[in-house]
Amino acid sequence: MERTRSFAVTESSVETKGASLQTQAFGDPSSPPIILIMGMMASMLWWPDRFCEALAARRRYVIRYDQRDTGLSTHYPQGEPRYSFSDLADDVIAILDGYGLETAHVVGMSMGGAVAQEVALRHPRRVRTLTLISTSPLAVEGLPSSTKTYQEHSRSAEATDWSNLESIADFLRSETAMLAGTRHPHDADAANTLIARDMARAPSFASATNHFTLVSEEGLARLQASDIKLPVLAIHGTADPLFPIEHGEAFTQVVRDARLHRVDGGGHEIHERDIDEIAQAIVNHTA
Repeated sequence: MERTRSFAVTESSVETKGASLQTQAFGDPSSPPIILIMGMMASMLWWPDRFCEALAARRRYVIRYDQRDTGLSTHYPQGEPRYSFSDLADDVIAILDGYGLETAHVVGMSMGGAVAQEVALRHPRRVRTLTLISTSPLAVEGLPSSTKTYQEHSRSAEATDWSNLESIADFLRSETAMLAGTRHPHDADAANTLIARDMARAPSFASATNHFTLVSEEGLARLQASDIKLPVLAIHGTADPLFPIEHGEAFTQVVRDARLHRVDGGGHEIHERDIDEIAQAIVNHTA
């Protein structure tokens, strides 16, 4: 049954340096704004619709968007991104400008969490608070690696034929299963539906692999989470196979004003059954 909404949902494109970014907004523009930054190779659809609706229903104005090389935003030739990690951070500011927002609460997940940290470090006056989901603090060494099982799976990305839709779908199905936590059963049907939506919407998936080249940039390596002076909420699953829980805990050790919300048994995901818990934690943080 289709969900009914008591708030508006609008779509628009925002022009930024060398790119057009597709955005979608939920809720009342007069409510406190939240911008959502998704992770590597993932379009805005990977922020679950119901998650955005849950935030909007709690009186937040929610903006999600397709990062470069995902969804309906600008795509580049595979292996030739023509943009830097810093450009991804500047894209967030361009979206705020496009919406006429001086500041916003910034929420980033996985690689989007690294982008969010750069936004906070380079544009602190534009950020009200920072929420970092399933990510790792910049320039903190000695944290545990991904699980061996996930490391073995990640090598399959090299064998994936990114020009073949079925090969891509197989990889993404395996990826979502590998990133699942232990608290709830992996919902393969929901994952398959999301993957099909994303693939039908994007003109290319091969270009999304350009994100692989960005995370080792020298400029990013010079930034340090310990320099963040904003209120930070780290939300982290205790069963995250990509960034073990110690990554989330590290924020409270290196950022002065940081708190940790543990999702017991949560993986590297926003599971349908955890949406209300996570949304409420963000609302409390952004109050």
